[in-house]
Amino acid sequence: MNIPFALITEAVDELSRRKLRTGLTLLGMLFGVASIVAMLAVGEGSRREALRLVSELGLQNLIVESKNLSNEQLKEIRGRSLGLSSDDGAAALLAVPGAESVALRTEIKTDQIVYGQKVETGHTFAVTEPYAQQSGLQTGAGRWFNASDFATQAAVAVIGPRIAAQLFGQVNPVGEFIRVNNVWLQVVGVLADRAKSKSEFEGIKLGLDDERIFVPWDSAKMRFPVRELEDEVSSLSLRLREGTSPEAAARVLQRLIEARHNGADDTTLIVPMGLYRQNQQTQKIFTIVMSSIAAVSLLVGGIGIMNIMLANVLERKKEIGLKRALGATQRDIVRQFLAEALVISGMGALLGLLAGIAAAYSIAALAGWSVAWSPLTLIIAVSACVATGLGFGVFPARQAAQLDPIAALRSE
Repeated sequence: MNIPFALITEAVDELSRRKLRTGLTLLGMLFGVASIVAMLAVGEGSRREALRLVSELGLQNLIVESKNLSNEQLKEIRGRSLGLSSDDGAAALLAVPGAESVALRTEIKTDQIVYGQKVETGHTFAVTEPYAQQSGLQTGAGRWFNASDFATQAAVAVIGPRIAAQLFGQVNPVGEFIRVNNVWLQVVGVLADRAKSKSEFEGIKLGLDDERIFVPWDSAKMRFPVRELEDEVSSLSLRLREGTSPEAAARVLQRLIEARHNGADDTTLIVPMGLYRQNQQTQKIFTIVMSSIAAVSLLVGGIGIMNIMLANVLERKKEIGLKRALGATQRDIVRQFLAEALVISGMGALLGLLAGIAAAYSIAALAGWSVAWSPLTLIIAVSACVATGLGFGVFPARQAAQLDPIAALRSE
């Protein structure tokens, strides 16, 4: 139903005469809209943060990690399995449908890291060429390893930003030499700092690359001794082509590793896409609960609008009767009261929007959650509020329109 702007102005004047009653009615709508806005902002922020966090693992990756076992357990297992190896990666690349590339990583026992007079402890890893791309690593200074580094087994290293700050302070690390155990390495790059609000995602530790030193695979194999009983590979990451089902590929990979390791329980399979979906399922439950609370708040606000408008109808019977006597139609009366419902719900939507934004950032500050905004969030909140207000305003408007003009004029 079309409501002229003149009726909106008249509705504002009418409601301003009953400031306390109107203000109390607005509170219900305000809380409802604020709940929707805050809930959607936190939900969207959580979704984006989860996507950002899991991108470190790689949504299109399957990751197999060797388990951290004691020497006694390793001695028992080595009778059946030689542990995770580069051959496992090569077999996975051939056997798993949709496999595109494989990246290997193995940890090097690091006693000390030395630069000048500074001595630090840390973690050093040998990696193959695809590792940076599959892990989403980017350099903030210098470069990642190139084909020549791998081909010539160059004594070079790329270091994380935290270990760079500990060793070098304000000095540019690129081109400097560090000593890892008894091996001298030239720093050719420093990883970009990937700031995070969380250190883990669904139980998987994140952000550890910031504290690590990376060395080309063959270069590390040549220069660093291999520990007894250790796996050749600490973890392998299998990149899948777009459109490949991670779940189906994971089942094949799991069976392959079990067969190659003779059923030994010495590896863990991580499916980042599965972790992301699990996180989103939890988030969906949270959204449903919060939506229910917001819906109840809007329902209470809508009942408040109906209540105030029914009270207005009773108080303004003579006004309604006079307008009908002067030629106003039932449609005109309906539009008049719907205009008042629209004003109340519109004001509630605006104030609720501001309150919701403030609430979302307060929740983010107190709980450490992320918030994010999309036009859809604001449109849903405002539309829900206005629709609720108009919906609950229809009955009082029709009640006013159906009053008998003569009876209304005679009412006290």
